[in-house]
Amino acid sequence: MSLCKDNPSSPVFPQNKMSVMAVLTLPLILLGISGLLFIYQEVSRLCSKSTVQNKVVVITDAISGLGKECARVFHTGGARLVLCGKNWERLEILYDALISVADPSKTFTPKLVLLDFSDISCVLDVAKEILDCYGCVDILINNASMKVKGPAHNISLELDRKVMDVNYFGPITLTKALLPSMISRRTGQIVLVNNIQGKFGIPFRTAYAASKHAALGFFDCLRAEVEEYDVVISTVMPTFIRSYHVYPEQGNWEASIWKFFFRKLAYGVHPVEVAEEVMRTVRRKKQEVFMANPIPKAAVYVRTLLPEFFFAVVACGVKEKLNLPEEG
Repeated sequence: MSLCKDNPSSPVFPQNKMSVMAVLTLPLILLGISGLLFIYQEVSRLCSKSTVQNKVVVITDAISGLGKECARVFHTGGARLVLCGKNWERLEILYDALISVADPSKTFTPKLVLLDFSDISCVLDVAKEILDCYGCVDILINNASMKVKGPAHNISLELDRKVMDVNYFGPITLTKALLPSMISRRTGQIVLVNNIQGKFGIPFRTAYAASKHAALGFFDCLRAEVEEYDVVISTVMPTFIRSYHVYPEQGNWEASIWKFFFRKLAYGVHPVEVAEEVMRTVRRKKQEVFMANPIPKAAVYVRTLLPEFFFAVVACGVKEKLNLPEEG
């Protein structure tokens, strides 16, 4: 009985040929994936425009970095913009910038409205002015925010109240004034631009974190209340929104764990990125978006699952900070 043996004359070229084909196929696959991603992005961009076309979109604090980018994105998409801000001159500058670059045949002239959330008494009048002009509001983007930093015992109650007015009472007052129109029409979307500190607080930000917690709690409750009326409540939460020309410095692992933690936590998101995410949130009607790198995301879960460890890290940071000269 003979054993089977390899045929010495059998060619080895097919294996080499397959290897060459595999090497040549990889760039084609990558090229195909890149093409699909490009097509997806273009389709998403076109869909975003069609989503907001002819819609009445109110943007609070439109003169901030994020407000300007949201105005640009929604104006390009053909929305009927209502731009709110507390400085008329800066609103006019934004107005001129928008109409100078947009196609007038595809866009609408924005409406400018003076609105300062630190004066709650004017909010209802602003809501009435908007409804009298357009009859309804399709999308409300609550973007106004006021930051304050310092030890709790050094922050006056007057400043605490002002922060709460701008970050909490102002947005909910405007929301309550515009909400009945959305409910009666059974359509509408309210977007709250919040912050990671709506999930957990950071030392020396007591008033700010408290206002962000309050706002998130209100809109989380409201989401369930208005779902039956097809009104969508969305929250977009970046870590921090940095200025146009400020970028985070490179850190290292030599610092203590709290310094690394807070450095990562403070890595902000560019206003352009947040504005584009707000547009995607509107188009997809997403309920909650958390824009952060892995460190802040992990911190949210650590705060929930391992609170004692989280508090210990934060406390160490405070102790070291008190022994260091003030930054900036």
